[in-house]
Amino acid sequence: VTMEDEDQIRRIWNKDHTLWAEDPTEISDRLGWLTVHEMMVDNIDDLTGFAEDTIADGFTSVALLGMGGSSLAPEVLALSLSPADADIKLYVLDTTDPAAITAFEESVDLDHTLFIAASKSGTTIETRSQLEYFWNKLPNSRQYVVITDRGSELVEIGRERNFRRVFINQPDIGGRYSALSYFGLVPAALVGVDIAGVLDNATSMTCALDGCVPVDKNPGAVLGAVLAEAALAGRDKATILAPEGIASFGTWAEQLIAESTGKEGRGIVPVESERTGAPSVYGNDRLFIAIGEHDGIDALINAGHPVFKIPFEGSLQLGSEFLKWEMAVAVAGAILGINPFDQPNVQEAKDLTSEVLGGSDFDDSTPSGPDILAKVSPGDYVAFLAYIPRNAANEERLAGVRHAIRDRFGVATTVGFGPRFLHSTGQLHKGGPDTGVFFQIVGDDGADIPIPGQVFSFGVLKHAQALGDLQALKSRGRRVARVTIEQLEEMTQ
Repeated sequence: VTMEDEDQIRRIWNKDHTLWAEDPTEISDRLGWLTVHEMMVDNIDDLTGFAEDTIADGFTSVALLGMGGSSLAPEVLALSLSPADADIKLYVLDTTDPAAITAFEESVDLDHTLFIAASKSGTTIETRSQLEYFWNKLPNSRQYVVITDRGSELVEIGRERNFRRVFINQPDIGGRYSALSYFGLVPAALVGVDIAGVLDNATSMTCALDGCVPVDKNPGAVLGAVLAEAALAGRDKATILAPEGIASFGTWAEQLIAESTGKEGRGIVPVESERTGAPSVYGNDRLFIAIGEHDGIDALINAGHPVFKIPFEGSLQLGSEFLKWEMAVAVAGAILGINPFDQPNVQEAKDLTSEVLGGSDFDDSTPSGPDILAKVSPGDYVAFLAYIPRNAANEERLAGVRHAIRDRFGVATTVGFGPRFLHSTGQLHKGGPDTGVFFQIVGDDGADIPIPGQVFSFGVLKHAQALGDLQALKSRGRRVARVTIEQLEEMTQ
């Protein structure tokens, strides 16, 4: 049966849930991403006016308090398109790490910082904890903005405290599909991103993705078919090579692919930020998706690795890439026979965190790092789950470790900082295929920070999230070791 026989693209545009499942739950109310850019075009003047007013009021920093889909797209837009001389700089606080929060506070002028609490549900524990922490310290209502769905607790908080602005997002959009909604575009507008240009690119892509375009000419359909069919053929490590202009795009695509496809024991493993190596360091489980030109691509093709090329015409192309990849992953879900719009195992990790906070005592013992490393075999991927501050030094150290492992074992590697990755690749780790080998990286927290109104601190919350994550992996019999970064470096020297 072909995509054309099933009329897949037209059914997606018609929001036909039966393409993925008989039950419409978490599908029919998750397809607003198809047209949200049209609504946002009507709001460009409002968003740019809001940004101008914020700058006029002397703000120099914006802190985004959001996790997963609420923070990844704005981070990519800011890194790729915010002008170097922008009046306001974006800081993404998708963390519960006390050291990371303290480092942020020390690097900005808090009195001239705008705080955006962004959460679809309004109940995200990290976002709510950070909001209360900063509100307790700086209870100035003009410094706070909310982005959420209608009826969430954040709407009430924003109105009760008379926040600067409460943005109500379209409710039929899931977090990882929200790039072109208020979640992506409010922070982007504040840091000088040309949101009209981004939306213009998205609108152009809509025409190419239309149901009346033959599937072999439809870029979303083609990319989706390539992702899914490669995975079915054993090449399920989709390795994204992004150009300099949009170097961080892979982090957004990683969540979209991992959280949408990693379930029911199936899934596509997205690999981003891995440096291109010689063809010999890759197994026969790789698919490469190269946006723009990259050194080493011809060598990969000559060695028989499949490479899917996407032309790159400048960073504003992010608008069209967001929409195209969203369509592609919806298509891939249909081909793989899974619902790309739910995330059952993300909730499981949250529940286990709550159990730890409630006093449950989980065993944190694991086999040693070398014992788990010895279990790596062809076709696996090695994931580094880092519950340490996300900073340049730690990113550099983990990059050294991951490339050493890849080159030694010929396997794909991924790096995620906790709790950030719990809202993205965490779904794949638990719900996807049992091909992951996991290293949970922990360290000693320095000074802790209390959370107003809670019996636990940020340090305790982070520890509970790490322990809940470990428990979820162990309960599935996943190969996992709990190590320090020093132990990891020792193992890979």
